Amino acid sequence: MSESILGVSDLRVRYGRVEAVRGVSFEARRGQLVTLVGANGAGKSSVLNAVSGLLRPAGGRITFEGQDVTRVPAHKLVRRGLVQVPEGRQILATLTIEENLRMGGWHAGGRAREAIDAMYARFPVLAERRGLPAGSLSGGEQQMLAIARALVAGPTVMLMDEPSMGLAPKIVDEVFRVIEEIRRSGTTVVLVEQNARRALRAADHGYVLQTGEVVQSGPADELLADERIIAAYLGGDGAVDQR
Repeated sequence: MSESILGVSDLRVRYGRVEAVRGVSFEARRGQLVTLVGANGAGKSSVLNAVSGLLRPAGGRITFEGQDVTRVPAHKLVRRGLVQVPEGRQILATLTIEENLRMGGWHAGGRAREAIDAMYARFPVLAERRGLPAGSLSGGEQQMLAIARALVAGPTVMLMDEPSMGLAPKIVDEVFRVIEEIRRSGTTVVLVEQNARRALRAADHGYVLQTGEVVQSGPADELLADERIIAAYLGGDGAVDQR
């Protein structure tokens, strides 16, 4: 069995007096795709933001490649290889596509150029429009840019927050094709996704969150096959908002 590359133990996140995440524990093994699913308000994005260093946990422990990174800020985690594709894409709309990709490789020095060229080869639409403002791209193209920007950073673990949000079904298919390709390349992926059924179909292991706690976990195919879990925690159609 592959080794654990990311571990979260008894994680707690507060917003003022509100405890949004209450004792969440999970792990991702090297090369896995792990998904966190659950209904609106379950705390999944808060978990991801704490793991990536964007939020300071109120308690618990986060380890990455065997090292405690609970209090390590986001920019230092990126240097180590823990990179997030944020909810809402958060591209820099007034900068060009090329400039957005350069931002992804801010720490990579001379290696950034090679990584950017690799992204142009992977996403030809970005290459064709590299000199245009990123805000001129469609929603699906912007999502591809957000993913490409994260890949330029050279992640060992990629955290992805709602990559299919607001996209047409055909574009969602393309996004998941790219996610699965990233996983096959050896990068570990931790995915929070509004389309719970689709996320579980792609994942190796799943964790179901409810009101800030893990209420069920296991192999993704087993969770997907349990209609009681789908009905109780994920909604009947499996396409729930996970903010």
